[in-house]
Amino acid sequence: MINSEKVKVANKKKINFIFTTGRRKEAVARVRLWLEKNGIVFINEKPIEEVFKSPLQKKIYEEPFRVVDRLGQFSASIKLRCGGESAQLGAIVHGVSRALALFDSETFRPALSKYKFLTRDSREKESRKYGHAGKARKRKQSPKR
Repeated sequence: MINSEKVKVANKKKINFIFTTGRRKEAVARVRLWLEKNGIVFINEKPIEEVFKSPLQKKIYEEPFRVVDRLGQFSASIKLRCGGESAQLGAIVHGVSRALALFDSETFRPALSKYKFLTRDSREKESRKYGHAGKARKRKQSPKR
């Protein structure tokens, strides 16, 4: 006879990462966050420095780690799809912030909430209307005579 307690322990998977999703406009970022000392972040299997090269962009995606004072202590693997650069950066910040809040909700959540990193930016692109010169709000020029 097999001891049932040993079977239960053997069947449990050890989860060593936190998985969350961040969104902004059309962009979706699926984030896996590990507590490791190397602090390397990959986006679609490329280092984040290759995807977002600007120092301003670097400051934006590191901001959630800076707020909780854990810069360089977490590694992440992020799958990005759709959207432009700005929307993708917003989705990364949202997803990483949600993962950090799950990691330690008592200390990280209030700090991240203060800077509005956990709130999804619900603004979307306005859909185009017919008879509006191909844009959402632009009108066709009306003849004067």
